[in-house]
Amino acid sequence: MARYTGPVCKLCRREGEKLFLKGERCYSPKCPLERERDYPPGEHGRTARFHRRRQSDYSRQLREKQKARRIYGVLERQFRRYFREAERRSGLTGENLLILLESRLDNVVYRLGFADSRAQARQLVMHGHFVVNGRRTNISSYIVRPRDAIEVRDGSGKKKYFKERVERLDEGAVPGWLSLDAKKMAALVLNLPARDDIETMLDEQLIVEYYSR
Repeated sequence: MARYTGPVCKLCRREGEKLFLKGERCYSPKCPLERERDYPPGEHGRTARFHRRRQSDYSRQLREKQKARRIYGVLERQFRRYFREAERRSGLTGENLLILLESRLDNVVYRLGFADSRAQARQLVMHGHFVVNGRRTNISSYIVRPRDAIEVRDGSGKKKYFKERVERLDEGAVPGWLSLDAKKMAALVLNLPARDDIETMLDEQLIVEYYSR
């Protein structure tokens, strides 16, 4: 499966804000945006900070689309497929798009607290540490549905990582559309997320406008 393998801190610097792609490091002084490196990466990044021109509508739309892609770790072709699926569904296209992205299994694992970042959650899923409705699932883009049961696989639960992780799980920090039993390392999808349940700071209307040009 194709994925971005470069330095993710550059992505945050390109967008000029924290995208929280490296988990705990993003909250520490080691984050480049905390070390006065809030200018874009590249040879001319430092001078670009002092010569920023007014963004065009297209530029704002593009940056919002890129930001969404980078937050959820989705490449362009797959992101476009999500958008087309969102268009086919009833309701607002932008909200449908965010609901699809939030319903990815790797994002759900991240939201439940089993990983510090979506990239780490994606790796855990791809290594087969989770079962969905009793079946081992290693597809990070799997779209969960209401009443889906997600559990840490029995063999994986005995590993050091999950033994230590269970002590850090916080049932109160889980979004309202999910239910977590920390002791059993099991969760249930209660319903699809609503727009208010999605804390990601994105303006989905700009993404809709980008693809509607």
